[in-house]
Amino acid sequence: MRALVRRAARYPYALIRDLLSGKLTLHAMGLVYTSLLAIVPLLAFSFGILKAFHAQGALEPMVHEFFKPMGGAADELTARTMDYANKVRGDLVGSVGLVLLIWTLIGTLQKVEDAFNFIWHVEVPRSFARRMGEYFTLLVTGPVLLAALIGLSHLAASSEPMKLLSQLPLAARVAALSVKLAPFVVVSALLTALYVGIPNTKVRVSAALAGGISAGIIWAAIGSFFTTLVVSSTRLTVVYAGLAIIIAALVWTYFNWLILLLGARVSFYAQNPNYLRLGLNELRLSCLDTERLALSVMYLVADRYRRGSARLSVSGLASLLGYPEIAVARLTHTLESAQLLSVVEDGTLLPARDIGQIQLLDIVTAARTTSSGLIRTAAGIPSVVRQFCSEMDQAWRAQCAGVTLSDLIERERETMLPSQD
Repeated sequence: MRALVRRAARYPYALIRDLLSGKLTLHAMGLVYTSLLAIVPLLAFSFGILKAFHAQGALEPMVHEFFKPMGGAADELTARTMDYANKVRGDLVGSVGLVLLIWTLIGTLQKVEDAFNFIWHVEVPRSFARRMGEYFTLLVTGPVLLAALIGLSHLAASSEPMKLLSQLPLAARVAALSVKLAPFVVVSALLTALYVGIPNTKVRVSAALAGGISAGIIWAAIGSFFTTLVVSSTRLTVVYAGLAIIIAALVWTYFNWLILLLGARVSFYAQNPNYLRLGLNELRLSCLDTERLALSVMYLVADRYRRGSARLSVSGLASLLGYPEIAVARLTHTLESAQLLSVVEDGTLLPARDIGQIQLLDIVTAARTTSSGLIRTAAGIPSVVRQFCSEMDQAWRAQCAGVTLSDLIERERETMLPSQD
């Protein structure tokens, strides 16, 4: 029991450590700025989509729910935001401004993807074409799906069976509880979908669900606390006067983005528990680890290819070798640049050429010459050190000379054969 509690406590400890590092808060503050630019264009674009279905009024309850923790100011903020969105919508339809509107929204989604990729230690973002296609699809289908969900909920609530059930005492209590839990369920489901779709990596639904539920719980708790704080605080109004509502809205928006990123971090840790100790720190492998990892990656990929077994992906290699996925991803990129590995369309790996032609010397050289961003050769190195390093270089090159990847695989098989004594 104590071990279980200790393992469970690692997650909140890791989240607090990552939060105090300041990197998540920087991304959250940047997203507050981008959301200020995108909130009205997003609503205007959504209005334009929903108008075709005569459902443009479905967004107002969602906007009000977002500003609900603002207390009595929620109605005013909702009315202002909807009024601005209506004016922008009328001015932009059929004009060049619509292109700028869509570009602003796509830029905001790119910022969100960058934050999620940072959390997931993903260094390669989506391609430009893929980004445009997926973002535009999300902008079009998102409002339609939300409006359909709201419409079906109202339809179900007004149906005759639900009216009959509502007359029962137990059913009335269940219905009241469902109304209270509905915002939490919708937020958790929406966040789960974001955690699955936005990072440029494969996210398991179970891990995304853990992040979505965690973020939903934090959102509900912070929302209640923030509502109490805004309602009971009079100093905010005295100091900021008419700007108090705007300041409170900015703070609440910041908390929402921070909760979103914390939930993404939970989903990351749920899928990659071996990162709990590493956190957001930059991964630095030693020279020895880099060489061993490069040889291991090439060996496993070539062995699977030679036996005709299922091909390995970066995540599969990381799981087999026990290394963080970002370390394997960086090294596979280096090996691919050296034309030793080839990445297939489905993300699996193959040898770039015949394994009988890939020498271990090439693999070790690629691992050793990986750029670190520093100057490789400095003029101040003593000549005696240069001479000694040259002798070591000649020694390991002589050891690897003529040995191919195919020879390494055969050596492993020879050690596994039973003796003939």
